[in-house]
Amino acid sequence: MQLACRQGCYSAGSANYTIGATTCGVVGSYDYVYAALYPKIPALPKLPPNAALKGTTMPKARYTFELPEHKVDYGVEVAIKNLNIDPQAQRTLNERRAQNIADTMVREAIGSVIVSERADGDLYIVDGQHRWRACALAGIPTIMAEVHHGLTQAQEAILFLIKNRESHKPRPVDEYHVGLTGGVPLFVDTDRILKKHELALGSTSTNGVGAVSGVLQIVDRYGAPVFDRTLSVAEDAWDRSAETWDGMLLGGIGMFLGRWGDLVDDKELARKILAMGTAAKWRSEILSQSSRGGFNNSGTGSRVSTAYRLVATAWNKGRKAENRIEA
Repeated sequence: MQLACRQGCYSAGSANYTIGATTCGVVGSYDYVYAALYPKIPALPKLPPNAALKGTTMPKARYTFELPEHKVDYGVEVAIKNLNIDPQAQRTLNERRAQNIADTMVREAIGSVIVSERADGDLYIVDGQHRWRACALAGIPTIMAEVHHGLTQAQEAILFLIKNRESHKPRPVDEYHVGLTGGVPLFVDTDRILKKHELALGSTSTNGVGAVSGVLQIVDRYGAPVFDRTLSVAEDAWDRSAETWDGMLLGGIGMFLGRWGDLVDDKELARKILAMGTAAKWRSEILSQSSRGGFNNSGTGSRVSTAYRLVATAWNKGRKAENRIEA
């Protein structure tokens, strides 16, 4: 009898699936099934002793948002004209959204905005700028506020991120820039690796990566060193182009290196990836295979998983059975 999850993942197959575990990082639980009832499950890779376990011990990053203890006043009525916005600690103001709020506003249901009173006495909105702007458009002179005291600009940015994890999540690129302002390690580490490779985050181009969420996910799950290796492998394989930095491709390479990186030579991996085709060909194949899996397998997560399996196939090509990694 073998241990597998409903998607066919082995318990020793990745950083999420450790021997003896009772939960699966993909579907949440394991099923005990006979191999005969699960013909699609491949045999466990015949790696050297402890190799599979060794391949699952890549360090996992832990990123948290923290704030110092500080004074907070609740239910403070503040004049609209006295409130300011710091673009570096806020998402981009959407004027149309503010106008829509103003057009249908019920004053008694506006709620409170989150405000920071700085050392000079100026008040800056941390969260609620669209309601603030809607009040200005509707001619409402005051709004109730939750006022925080003694925060730095960086701490205001962190407060914004904390508040928005629990409510209306900002666009990934806004969250990224606010996180940089706040000095949050996840975003700072990501930015450092991007700059090392002379890349910017936000839009896909020869020198830009548009898959903001995908990039942050690699760093969050596997750490900055794996993201660094991911970009190097992609560039070594396909040179610098918009296709090279596709989120699915980076996600698949990152997942493979995150799970099996200490068993892999990056230069060899890049050569084998290129041998299977250009970045455009890889992307086409990933989309094709994902769509053949049905509508439940057409999301970004499934496409990254498909890319991961294709990277494993590239790595295994020409290797003896005992040296292969089964994805």
